[in-house]
Amino acid sequence: MTWALLAILGGFVLLVWSADRFVEGAAATARHAGMPSLLIGMVIVGFGTSAPEMVVSAMAALDGNPDLALGNALGSNIVNTGLILGVTALVAPIAVHSKIVRRELPLLFAIGLLSGALLWNGALDRPEALLLLVGFFGLIGWTIFTALRGRGDTLETESEQELSAHPMTLGKAIFWLVVGLVLLVVSSRILVWGAVTIAQALGVSDLIIGLTIVALGTSLPELAASVMAARKGEHDIAIGNVVGSNMFNLLAVVGIAGLIAPMPVLSPDVLIRDWPVMMALTAGLFVMAYGFRGEGRINRIEGTLLLIAFAAYNTWLVLTVVG
Repeated sequence: MTWALLAILGGFVLLVWSADRFVEGAAATARHAGMPSLLIGMVIVGFGTSAPEMVVSAMAALDGNPDLALGNALGSNIVNTGLILGVTALVAPIAVHSKIVRRELPLLFAIGLLSGALLWNGALDRPEALLLLVGFFGLIGWTIFTALRGRGDTLETESEQELSAHPMTLGKAIFWLVVGLVLLVVSSRILVWGAVTIAQALGVSDLIIGLTIVALGTSLPELAASVMAARKGEHDIAIGNVVGSNMFNLLAVVGIAGLIAPMPVLSPDVLIRDWPVMMALTAGLFVMAYGFRGEGRINRIEGTLLLIAFAAYNTWLVLTVVG
């Protein structure tokens, strides 16, 4: 039990640090290759902040823990929307200027509906997982197309500012890209072992562990990135990180895990509790941030509501375990 707790704590610290190194190395490498800053911000950084969820869920699937993999994906989206955007909006109200981010919001809601439809029969088989991955590559293609045509968007300006603030030589960038990726895999393996061991010792389901401890840990890179962006006034990066990560989680994280091993939905709570909560938060985000009569904005009151919803959901989970 003690070793499992140390594995979780150590795994979290190493996971967050390696994810940060991986993202900075990947972004700097892409910049040296001449990739536009907007494309780096939307694809490289967006993909990189979801790397912990991808690797952890892939490891869980390889170990035969489908509930942990699925709980990590759904739980990360709940953490991203409820906790991260809630905290970020309290730090500084989030104004959504970017047309690109506004176009991504309804797409995120549609992807959420697709994930629910595929899980509704109680399992995610390999053809369905492949469909999610096809959707993921389609999303990457659409993102590239949008980024290349999105010159002048406020997200481009903010991405350029962020990349200029972290210059690296090509050699250093490649070094941190490789080292960050290797340590991501190592830390994810440690974290999954610790989480499964704790779950078995306490008699708690892998799903609950995935929805809470693991989801929170793998979402820490998004929390750090969004809060720092909000403090710098880079509002579109703050919300763009979350929206992009949520889409990647549903398409790539679930898709990769389901392709590695068919994913039975062992607990009916996924469909009657967790997925509906995720969709309710996604709908709330859409209403707050889209800006039907102008620019969208998540103010401090709305941020507080997101935090209350997140706290209520986790209280529900705790009562489920205690009961």
